[in-house]
Amino acid sequence: MKIGPYQLSSPFLLAPMAGISDAPFRRLCRRFGAGMTTSEMTTADISLWQTAKSRHRLNLDMDATPRVVQIAGSDPDQLALAASLCVGRGAQIIDINMGCPAKKVCKQLAGSALLKDPLLVERILAAVVAAVSVPVTLKIRTGWNEQNRNGVEIAKIAEENGIQALAVHGRTRACRYDGDAEYETIARIKSAVDIPVIANGDITSSRKALDVLRISGADALMIGRAAMGQPWIFRELNHYLKTGQQIAPLENNDVRDIMLDHLSDLYQFYGDTTGVRVARKHLTWYCSGLRNAEAFRSRVVRVASASEQIRLTRNFFGSMTENNHLAA
Repeated sequence: MKIGPYQLSSPFLLAPMAGISDAPFRRLCRRFGAGMTTSEMTTADISLWQTAKSRHRLNLDMDATPRVVQIAGSDPDQLALAASLCVGRGAQIIDINMGCPAKKVCKQLAGSALLKDPLLVERILAAVVAAVSVPVTLKIRTGWNEQNRNGVEIAKIAEENGIQALAVHGRTRACRYDGDAEYETIARIKSAVDIPVIANGDITSSRKALDVLRISGADALMIGRAAMGQPWIFRELNHYLKTGQQIAPLENNDVRDIMLDHLSDLYQFYGDTTGVRVARKHLTWYCSGLRNAEAFRSRVVRVASASEQIRLTRNFFGSMTENNHLAA
């Protein structure tokens, strides 16, 4: 799949996830074969860009191609300016968020709240596309609620206004993350436009991924929650797509090294104090895929130093017998 001039190396992409898909996690997912990674959602209000959170979110992976920044807001001029400044910082693709269901985002009439107002959607897309010379992409949901599934209408507006790829989470805003993803709705959106369409939602395994590609007709898949605690899912997906076979599970030592590398990158990126706090949630997600990890998880998320997190992680894996702790 191509977005503008960029040929993606894999059809399996990492979804932008606030508080999760930071630069260390993006690097890790690319290492395992993610075809594209996108920054965490960043506010288009540039007056807030001096906060520590925004500075980290705007930290671009200069070794990545393409470098993608996702912005969110509701004011066309504000979004256009933010997009232009992101390109000046090195962004090669601008992604606009119209899919986030969070209340604090929708209260600002941003994220998926914009799906209520197709005319404003059109003004935003036209302004951002005109402001930058790089490809602009869009992330949406299937609609605002079950009575207002206007994903096809929004997709057509996007294509008409120069959007070069469209990611669709297969739920309405009202559904948040409940219920089953609507791959048939994504299929209708795909058939209505000629730009690449990326399906998102509930893609948790290799077999499920191929089913979603078949049902939706999508050009690529966006993996979100399924990558939390198992960034190697991209390795599994790419292998299954190529061979039709499941890849052998990682050995304990491999998982240990992945976790230790991730911890080290978090400490370097955020500093030890913040890095330890951020690492706690990632360690929790890793532990959900390990057998007999309850006591380790309980201890490792409570310590206050990087050296202690590393020591406990090494000790946990050192106590394993071969393949005794990996999840089935």
